[in-house]
Amino acid sequence: MTLGLLGLVLALPLLFMLTRAVLVTVSCYCLTPMRIQRILAGQGVHGPPARLLVGNLRDVSALIAETTACDMGSLSHDIVGRLLPHYVRWSKMYGRLFVYWYGSEPRVCVTDAGMVRELLSSRHAHVTGKSWLQQQGAKHFIGRGLLMANGATWSHQRHVVAPAFMADRLKGRVGHMVECTRQTVRALREAVARAGNEVEVGAHMTRLAGDIIARTEFDMSYDTGKRIFHLIEELQRLTARSSRYLWVPGSQYFPSKYRREIKRLNGELEHVLKESIQRSREIADEGRTPSSACGMGLLRMLLAEMERKKKSGHGELGYDAQMMIDECKTFFFAGHETSALLLTWAIMLLATNPSWQDKARAEIAHVCGDVPPTVDHLPKLTVLQMVINETLRLYPPATLLPRMAFEDITLGAGAGELRVPKGASVWIPVLAIHHDEAVWGADAHEFRPDRFAPGRARPWAGRFLPFASGPRNCIGQAYAMAEAKVVLAMLIASFRFGISDEYRHAPVNVLTLRPRHGVPVRLLPLTRQ
Repeated sequence: MTLGLLGLVLALPLLFMLTRAVLVTVSCYCLTPMRIQRILAGQGVHGPPARLLVGNLRDVSALIAETTACDMGSLSHDIVGRLLPHYVRWSKMYGRLFVYWYGSEPRVCVTDAGMVRELLSSRHAHVTGKSWLQQQGAKHFIGRGLLMANGATWSHQRHVVAPAFMADRLKGRVGHMVECTRQTVRALREAVARAGNEVEVGAHMTRLAGDIIARTEFDMSYDTGKRIFHLIEELQRLTARSSRYLWVPGSQYFPSKYRREIKRLNGELEHVLKESIQRSREIADEGRTPSSACGMGLLRMLLAEMERKKKSGHGELGYDAQMMIDECKTFFFAGHETSALLLTWAIMLLATNPSWQDKARAEIAHVCGDVPPTVDHLPKLTVLQMVINETLRLYPPATLLPRMAFEDITLGAGAGELRVPKGASVWIPVLAIHHDEAVWGADAHEFRPDRFAPGRARPWAGRFLPFASGPRNCIGQAYAMAEAKVVLAMLIASFRFGISDEYRHAPVNVLTLRPRHGVPVRLLPLTRQ
């Protein structure tokens, strides 16, 4: 009798945990989705029929696999149907405000400029953010870095890293951007001399953007940065593949070859970062000047914040060792990926539009003369700014912008009001908005940088979102724009480039929008060195 009672006592906690797990699962996969669907349907928001558990995930995967299986037949910038075929199909069937299901997560497609602006404003900054599915997908890729943080944690992390990207600090980065670009120009000249004038520029831009962020923000050598970027690219590839499958609670504990590979790559990446962080800490402790001479780069700011938390000895907010590694992964990825893709697509567009290449070259010669651009030159390169903006419009690095509601929120007013229930994600199809003919005109799929000419009317206000907007916009936006101007100005002054006959137009999404086969161009070195 005593043993039976003891067994019952021991079994109660297990029974409690199992009951709780069942209740959570039923709520997650049945009760909450039913509540959200009922609220949205009551407002006239409908979408494609969803399957139990997987929702419309298979439909999305099948449509994208079908449209991206082959290269595009021509060099057309009309790429929305290729990359967002589900948006094109469902917006025609259900209107531009519709809902579809990513597993058990409802995603409400919103393109209305007013609603988008309101969603991204400070009003909703702390009650919207990244969903559990997004965080699980990025767990081994960028972890708990700023991109995946929510609420007070996000606010604190943003406050810590923001000074690294302020205008006064960017002034000290331009010289390093110039030096890194000068090395790339030399490498491109050597490649032309060695193997002819056909060069794949995407790989060069990736190395260059990586070198710049490694030197300016992390006090790292080119070789260390190169190793980190290789590991991040592999993790990016695996993470993108995982987004086609359903995440369920506890699935991360199921053994598989795929998860073992992610764990191996992540372990190697974190080992390299720990070594670099330790080396930077030792340099700081010894009072030596970092090799980059950049002063307080991002890594040093994170180290200072972690030291502050250690000394204070209390408070939940602040950086521990793992969060610091995750932040490094986040900014290594975001800091080089966005810039590298912007540069690569801009070169492709200029190579296929020689008249704009000539306009930009003439402006660079007028503003900069025979010297590399300085921080004072950058605001005067207005043609180059127009080219960069149009590149970001046609080929934004992030084609989608999702925000989950952590409590019921309301967007719009009056007859156009939308109540977004807690647990629903608002899905902003940035690529579709950037190519919307109702906003940009009948030539929305054409390369027309003069849309962004100074003084011209701005019908696109609130509809140009390459870096999002509001409090959660891309914190490195000014950094990326300065880098793009420096690099493109030096490349345009050093080379005349045309698109190679070998170029195959095949934009694909691998978390970011990239050219599947790279961008081979013909380079003609100019006399300027």
